[in-house]
Amino acid sequence: MKMYAIEGAAASKRARPEVCAADLGRVIAASTAGSAMEWYDFSIYGTASALIFADLFFPGLSKAAGLLAIFGAYAAGFFARPFGGLFFGWIGDRLGRKVVLVATVLLMGGSTFCIGLLPTYATAGVGATVLLVALRLLQGFGAGAEQAGASLIVSEFAPAERRGFYAALPFAGCIIGILLAGAIFTLVQRLPKDEFLAWGWRVPFLFSALVVIAGIVIRMRVKESPVFEEIRRTGHASERPVRDLLSESPGRLLVAFGLRVGENGSSYLYQVFALSYLTKILLVDKSVGTVGITIAAGLAVVTIPLMGWLSDRYGRRLMYRLAALFTCAWAFPAFWLFNTRDPFWIVFSMAMAIGVGVFGMYGIQGAYFPELFSARFRYTGVAVSKEFAAVASGGVAPFIATALIGWSGGAWWPIALYVVVLAGITFIATFFAPETRGIDLNA
Repeated sequence: MKMYAIEGAAASKRARPEVCAADLGRVIAASTAGSAMEWYDFSIYGTASALIFADLFFPGLSKAAGLLAIFGAYAAGFFARPFGGLFFGWIGDRLGRKVVLVATVLLMGGSTFCIGLLPTYATAGVGATVLLVALRLLQGFGAGAEQAGASLIVSEFAPAERRGFYAALPFAGCIIGILLAGAIFTLVQRLPKDEFLAWGWRVPFLFSALVVIAGIVIRMRVKESPVFEEIRRTGHASERPVRDLLSESPGRLLVAFGLRVGENGSSYLYQVFALSYLTKILLVDKSVGTVGITIAAGLAVVTIPLMGWLSDRYGRRLMYRLAALFTCAWAFPAFWLFNTRDPFWIVFSMAMAIGVGVFGMYGIQGAYFPELFSARFRYTGVAVSKEFAAVASGGVAPFIATALIGWSGGAWWPIALYVVVLAGITFIATFFAPETRGIDLNA
């Protein structure tokens, strides 16, 4: 059975824990399942928000007010994510990575399933809206440490020279989630409108129960991270991870925040706001946007591992910078193509924006973010940087974009400029970020 040591080019001479290749495979499978769960949850919620939740939970509002209401509820999940990151990050650094991976997938999936059981405003009034927001908060709380843990544990199992590639593979799980969500929503949208509004929209949410069961079964078979086991054996685990993070690595925390903003904000502008923009402003058929997201996800099957591999060869910082630059450059062409109202160019535009720009950055994060922080408070560092940035970018992006549309009288250029600003922040952050390829994660 193949074994390898967990160490990097900068590793010291002391012994490192050895890892079986089969264990690495199980960790990748478990992390991939969790990523699929997270992105499935957020994709179906985002799609439902853009297409039908205004009618089901916020009836009687104007078109603009309805968009603001549903995106306000959507943002609620993002505001819960930092608290989930702090809570589960602390557990991950004190008690281990594995327990968090099981808890988060259960919390996220259970919340999503319950959304499928909710009464609508027509039957329960404002109580239905309150329950929707409450479940969205629980969904966000669980997601606050899911993505951080998935990439972190694979990075701690993977050999240093191929860490970028291996750590990117679980993020391919997001493609599974997006494709699955897109496929199921495409199918239920073929129902007659009355049936879709009555029960069809619930099917994607209820289906999440199967994803949760599969995820828990896979994750229970995973071993604890060898890096965390070494920390626990030597008694070097942090007693106060948040305090140590803020006192020892404030600069890297800020850099990671900046690196995340362009990826996360652009992602939700294209995957959530753009769906409503296409259907409610440009009056394009609802299926065009979902097809565009599905094609983009298919493209990302190649983009994500490729960018991870390229970061192993040419460095994390350079490849991240190039992906951010592409996102800046494509923003104005993307929305110009949307406004042609031509389905082909809309799908092409979304595929490039999401599949190349957004997921180009995303694929590098798997190894880059864990490498930025000490093993003693790594889970907290990755979770906090990702999720506070998610609030400032993805959580409010659809809401701000909708407000910009109203302010500009329907013009698309402010939205494109907004994408440029978000990706520009990330581009600038790469000049302050260290190069971390091949470092020792046991440090």
